[in-house]
Amino acid sequence: MDTVTTPVLELSAAQLVRNVAAVRDHIAPSRLMLAMKDDAYGHGIAWVLDALASDSALNHFGSFDVDTGLRIRECRPDARVFAWTTSADDEIAAALDAGLELGIGTAEYLQRVISGARGRGRAADVHLKIDTGLRRNGVRPEDWGEFVAEAAKAQRAGLLNVIGVWSHLAEASDAEDDEAAAAFRRAVDAVRAAGLSPRDTHLTASAASWWRPELRGTVCRIGAFCYGIRSADGPEIPGIRPVATLRARVVEVREGEATVGIGALHGLPSVLAGAPVGTPAGVRRIRAVGDVATTMDSWDGAQVGDLVSVFGPGESGESDATALAERIDTVGEEILTRLSSTVQRVPV
Repeated sequence: MDTVTTPVLELSAAQLVRNVAAVRDHIAPSRLMLAMKDDAYGHGIAWVLDALASDSALNHFGSFDVDTGLRIRECRPDARVFAWTTSADDEIAAALDAGLELGIGTAEYLQRVISGARGRGRAADVHLKIDTGLRRNGVRPEDWGEFVAEAAKAQRAGLLNVIGVWSHLAEASDAEDDEAAAAFRRAVDAVRAAGLSPRDTHLTASAASWWRPELRGTVCRIGAFCYGIRSADGPEIPGIRPVATLRARVVEVREGEATVGIGALHGLPSVLAGAPVGTPAGVRRIRAVGDVATTMDSWDGAQVGDLVSVFGPGESGESDATALAERIDTVGEEILTRLSSTVQRVPV
């Protein structure tokens, strides 16, 4: 191994399988939609789908954008794939041809999807989005009735299949989430009153799906927890551990200081001075993160080639990705998704 240029992200398929099983058991009878945005949270779409290939019960994936959805479709031709961001017309056409399900959160996007369906000669499978307060896309409650009426008209014309209603929670407080859930239930009732019969209702992502069972719909969109990434400032999750471990090798040893071959250009945040990492001699602290290397406290017997764990499940004393994220006021998935392609993804 080139000790200077090859930091690695070790990926445990066995842990991913265990996490998915634990999540699915916990949220039952709701069904799991595995979120795969940002290249499966930095783990790699192809690797994740291959690792879960024997899980016949998992057949529903959330892709964020159409391009990601098409990558999932290539690996899983028979899966349900939900692309929830607003897309361009050429992406709509590609999604319809590939049989992707589209999330629709504006009246303008609804009309473009209807037009695309008419042009392709096939009905679009869609999930209608109500804004329950987060203001992250979604139709406002005062416009919901007209929006639903347009969708129902298009379904009667054979241009849409309204198969879901969905939204995002702010997760700012339990009280606000309770209000959002009430607004969501009213929106679902309005869809059914319009003569539509959505089989999927989904409001919650990882944290709310786990901790607020009363808010779950028929489907839970869960990404982070399946990959073993806990919520910022959140507790450890029973049965869930990180799938990925970031490791780098010592490239230089000086008195009291060791340098490892990973830096900010590999995606390691440059402001992590003081963060703990795991070494052969236990926990040591980062002193500084440079462009291509990181300096840290050394240990007796440190040698070039020694392996250091930057984050992971804690087997060498390292923090998990969320603990690093908490130091810089962000979320654990950002620590993973910012890792560059120069960090090798290595199945273990």
